[in-house]
Amino acid sequence: MLIPSIDLMGGKIVQLVQGERLALSFDDFDYWIDRFSKYPMVQLIDLDAAMRQGDNRALIEMVCKRLPCQVGGGLKTPEDGATLLAAGAKRVIYGSSLFGAEGVNKTFAASLKKALGEDALVFSVDTKGGQVAIKGWKDTVALTPEEAITWLEDYCSAFLYTHVDIEGTMAGFPMQVAAILRSTTAKQLIVAGGIKERAEIDELDAMGIDAVAGMAVYTGAMEA
Repeated sequence: MLIPSIDLMGGKIVQLVQGERLALSFDDFDYWIDRFSKYPMVQLIDLDAAMRQGDNRALIEMVCKRLPCQVGGGLKTPEDGATLLAAGAKRVIYGSSLFGAEGVNKTFAASLKKALGEDALVFSVDTKGGQVAIKGWKDTVALTPEEAITWLEDYCSAFLYTHVDIEGTMAGFPMQVAAILRSTTAKQLIVAGGIKERAEIDELDAMGIDAVAGMAVYTGAMEA
């Protein structure tokens, strides 16, 4: 299944390369909401919140009223997720707040499950150079994605994995990584990073993996 991505920064829909360089920017929300209305799930990420430089809360609430969304970006407490769910999000995505100097914060993960329910939780495990990347992909922790997923398996309904090294490049998602991750978890697995064509979506689907695509959709390389 393809999950289109809406990344928000400065009040606009954007696409970044490797989480850093701005490549595309749009403000025609009605057009893209209409384009994505046929999908059972859309991913909505507040990059400003993820990078600790403000938020796009009003836009998130507007989009969630019109599309079924899983929403993430800078969520740090159970209350943050509860607020988004109350605003219409179908699921909420936690990432950086799950990790600390000691590795995975299982106590926090358990508190999220207790407060919000497993079905509402997507845990984001992003990597740069093979290690888990946090805080808007600016820092890393000494964990492989397989280790992180194994520790967090009991607390969420789905994992979102982003291969940051090729995010936004349309270089093609590394299928060998997808296969390893699929063998690591029994939960829904969603991958992102470098996806360039529909054939990749089909190959991932055959492995039981869903895919988030942004750059390929916004550039017109892949129909959505």
